[in-house]
Amino acid sequence: MKFIRNILKNSRSQEDGNFFLQLKVILGFQPKSKPLYTKAFTHRSMNIKDKKGNPINYERLEFVGDAMLSSVIAAYLFEQVPHGNEGYLTKMRSKVVSREHLNEIGKDLGLIELVQSRIPKSNFGNNIHGNLFEALVGAIYLDRGYDFCEKFIFKRVINPYLDIETLEGKVISYKSLLIEWCQKEKNTFNYNVYEDTGKDELKHFSVKLSINEKVVSKARATSKKKAEEKASKRAFFAFQKQITKLI
Repeated sequence: MKFIRNILKNSRSQEDGNFFLQLKVILGFQPKSKPLYTKAFTHRSMNIKDKKGNPINYERLEFVGDAMLSSVIAAYLFEQVPHGNEGYLTKMRSKVVSREHLNEIGKDLGLIELVQSRIPKSNFGNNIHGNLFEALVGAIYLDRGYDFCEKFIFKRVINPYLDIETLEGKVISYKSLLIEWCQKEKNTFNYNVYEDTGKDELKHFSVKLSINEKVVSKARATSKKKAEEKASKRAFFAFQKQITKLI
């Protein structure tokens, strides 16, 4: 940790005081191992490495944070929803720790303002917010242990955001929901995806979604995954009454 502190000293020395003041407000406690939190907000573009040549950035902390979020949320749901079976609990946990939801939390906390990067903040994708939040959770666990980490997750995730009734009606993936419905009702389905860049600078893909060999929706986006999800969402609203029984 001392080596990491020395590496980052020059690039952050002028901002360290302000960085940890802002961080303390977010955390609600004083960090012990400051280099962990510095690492949690260091983007890979800084290209910093330790003595052994291992990269110093937030990506490995994301892994720890993801595991901690899943663990704490799973335990909470287990206690709060005694009637929920394994499938229900898994689906509900997925909704809480979805990328969309974690991005929302990271944005609300303003975590991107603390990140150190050689890339302009305006060039980051939306997932940076959720990535930083996961890394922060990972740093808390490694710095202060499970109890502190659990309290933080309750304070920043469960108490302000987790409402069981609201989550029950929230859709994470329209494509997954549509496929589940098709399989249950024995409907055939097909996503016909093809490149459709046209005059756009960015590569685009179009998709035609067919159910029982009939085209029910079309969509276009910058990736196959986004195009399929978009088409699935449109199909969902076309068959909403039948599908909502699965949510």
